Amino acid sequence: MRLKLMRGKAQAQPDFLTVINLNQSVPADHPLRAIKARVDTVLKKLSPLFDDLYAEAGAPSIPPEQLLKARVLTALYSVRSERLFCEQLGYNLLWLWFLDREYSEGSFDHSVFAKNYERVLSADVAKLFFAEVYDLSRQEGWTSDDHFTADGTLIEAWAGLKSFVRKDGADAAKVQSAKDEDPGNPTISFRGEKRCNDTHQSPTDPESVLYRKASGKEAKLCFGGHVLMENRNGLCADFTLHDPIAESEPMMALRQMDAHQKLHQGVSAKTIGADKGYHRKDFVNGCRERDLAPHVACKNSTHLAGLDGRTVSQSGYQTSQRIRKRVEEIFGWIKTVGGLRRSRYRGLERTQAWGYFVAGTYNLVRLARLSLAAA
Repeated sequence: MRLKLMRGKAQAQPDFLTVINLNQSVPADHPLRAIKARVDTVLKKLSPLFDDLYAEAGAPSIPPEQLLKARVLTALYSVRSERLFCEQLGYNLLWLWFLDREYSEGSFDHSVFAKNYERVLSADVAKLFFAEVYDLSRQEGWTSDDHFTADGTLIEAWAGLKSFVRKDGADAAKVQSAKDEDPGNPTISFRGEKRCNDTHQSPTDPESVLYRKASGKEAKLCFGGHVLMENRNGLCADFTLHDPIAESEPMMALRQMDAHQKLHQGVSAKTIGADKGYHRKDFVNGCRERDLAPHVACKNSTHLAGLDGRTVSQSGYQTSQRIRKRVEEIFGWIKTVGGLRRSRYRGLERTQAWGYFVAGTYNLVRLARLSLAAA
């Protein structure tokens, strides 16, 4: 009796025409479905804005909704560049479905992002996208309008310390000599020289500043990133980039609270939690002027008027101090998954635009998880 071979053999795939239903290819319980539904709701609200941004006549363009959805996917899947995203989009059925593109359409050229920055990927549009996502969370009842937490971090700029040279051009000869010796990775020695923002600047990203978060930490070219978190479910209420030298974190927190209450008319916050870095007279007085209870971690050696036993002995103060640690979850996500540990763009404005998309994507992920847990 002849035995059959058990080893299977691969068959070469012939060229043939087929029809693929992308919606059926995605499982019904896939977590991206909950995110896509919310993104579509937000983009529907922004549709009138897109109508005003595009001319009535001319060649058809990539739909702006697809470009904004591409930003969400880039943050969600930690894609390191726009070129890599466009490469993967051509064969990723899940991404094509999320962008509402037909399989036959495939991908688009990565230069589309740069060409459409001023139109639909600017900081203003990104801010509107972020605000609409947060407003959606308020409508669904996941956020608190009473209790908030503030904290800051540093976002590394797209510039190296080698580019931090004298503004008067005194280092030009030294830099050029190093580049002539090794164009790829020049060795430039600044040993014994004092470099500071008053006399030095990076031509790679002139808006970045040399700054360190605390004593003992290394100084780096960076931007300041400040988060305002609502305390009910840890959603990001605001994410603002700033010059950490010109504007301190406590003052940024007050500015964010003012902007938040102006945007959401009728909202009157009650408390704002923070760490010891906010245990300052100007911040505590600013909170009291705004009828905010400053739930700030106290320094043992410093006593401030307006922050005494009448505040720190309250149970709400202890709750704020316990919940405020969750702001680190936002920083951790936007820096690791969102890829914002270091900016991929030059300049404060473009980095802020990307920051809004990353923070908005974090909120979308958080909303999807909250909805799933509630179900």
